[in-house]
Amino acid sequence: QYLRYVAYVIVIASLVQFVEMYIRKTSPTLYRTLGIFLPLITTNCAVLGLALFATLRDYSFIESVAYGVGAGVGFTLAITIMAGIREELRFSDVPKAMEGPAITLMVAGLLALAFMGFSGLLTI
Repeated sequence: QYLRYVAYVIVIASLVQFVEMYIRKTSPTLYRTLGIFLPLITTNCAVLGLALFATLRDYSFIESVAYGVGAGVGFTLAITIMAGIREELRFSDVPKAMEGPAITLMVAGLLALAFMGFSGLLTI
């Protein structure tokens, strides 16, 4: 049951990314017009995943609101930290093989490990 929701989110996010790449290649003017809105559709997958997960867990309204606020604060914190680290990396000497997505994925993995330390800290 749980994996079905994860699969929904992954399929939607992947489809949006493929559509974005297709539009970028076939219609650059449309791509420029849509701008940031295409990647933001992928963010909606996180919202969908959050809602589906709250439904799966049979959370009450108050628990769902608390879960949503907590997830929003956590997402904002993670994105802010990631932006700060990427800003520092831009001015750092990173090996040529690790530039771009490679170092970003490594940083994201390390951040995920750091945030996993908080799992189970609060229980509702």
